[in-house]
Amino acid sequence: MMQPDQITGLILAGGRGSRMGGVDKGLQTLNGMTMVAHVISKLTPQVGALMINANRNLDAYAAFGVPVLPDENTDFSGPLAGIQAGLRHCQTPYLVIAPCDSPFLPVDLVSQLSAAFESADADLAVAATTVVDQHGDKKQAQPVFMLLKSALITDLTQFLDEGGRKIETWYRRQHYTEVLFADALAFRNINTPDELREADNN
Repeated sequence: MMQPDQITGLILAGGRGSRMGGVDKGLQTLNGMTMVAHVISKLTPQVGALMINANRNLDAYAAFGVPVLPDENTDFSGPLAGIQAGLRHCQTPYLVIAPCDSPFLPVDLVSQLSAAFESADADLAVAATTVVDQHGDKKQAQPVFMLLKSALITDLTQFLDEGGRKIETWYRRQHYTEVLFADALAFRNINTPDELREADNN
């Protein structure tokens, strides 16, 4: 059984925040705390160590007392670049990823991912939720919530060097499993000022 001290948590805060007006989403306040502080409080009890991937306001993120890692390149290449930075510095066999703009993430995120990971003998486990559309219920992957082996750094670096950017394309070429979570709202991400105001009033 996978233990928390075998897992490092990585919070992705390296995006441009373009839909939030260009501000740093992780440092925006929700219910009296920055969004990244909410994620830190939820993720810390589930892992043995924690890191943050950020490309600006590095001192502000460092003030939370965890290592802050920028992308290896400077072109804001998306979440895979942040995951690459995390894997490069990960000192444990496994890395779990969560974004800075999802402050309601499940308190059992890691335990559910790790159980499915081990059951499937996978290299990577991705969270999924159920969404309803005109065709009924369907499963939707939440790929910025994933647990993966640190050894995947070599394959990910090769994918990025070849010009790959899409997180779905990369994880689906691994031996992966998708893990269905019942509470879709726990994976709600806050992208715009309106969404932030709405969440702040609830």
